[in-house]
Amino acid sequence: MLYIWMIALIFYRYYFFYFSPDDLSPPFWISMGAMAISTLAGSLLIVNSPDAPYLESLLPFLKGFTVFYWATGTWWIPMLLLLGVWRHVIKRFPLEYDPQYWGAVFPLGMYTAATAQMARAMEFEFLRVIPAVFVYVSLVAWAVTFVGLVRSMCRRASLHSRAA
Repeated sequence: MLYIWMIALIFYRYYFFYFSPDDLSPPFWISMGAMAISTLAGSLLIVNSPDAPYLESLLPFLKGFTVFYWATGTWWIPMLLLLGVWRHVIKRFPLEYDPQYWGAVFPLGMYTAATAQMARAMEFEFLRVIPAVFVYVSLVAWAVTFVGLVRSMCRRASLHSRAA
């Protein structure tokens, strides 16, 4: 729930205060990842509820909040993508490797796993297409970030060799 409150405050800041491209850092994706982790936890509780009589009585609550967390994380993705376009295309903020980009890679993978688990737990067959696509989105994000890391390391090695 803390991340829900944080998202509300971040959203408030986006709308009512000056926001520069430098303010939008990759860790903003972590909020989406927290929603995905909550979705995964709720889905696992739902799947395991037959083995825990106490959970059986909580199923309506668990299902409702699991869908709520998933919907919040899902809503966060297009907003972050649009803000990324605003940052790098419209405001021309340089797109160069930053270790903080790994903070965007993990949430995409977690969202993929959480959506797959929720679709299974709640028998939402219509959602199975999302993890089938997002597994490739996650792999591309990982690969692009890894290539950025390697290029950054090569550039630094080149600068150090020139300096020496």
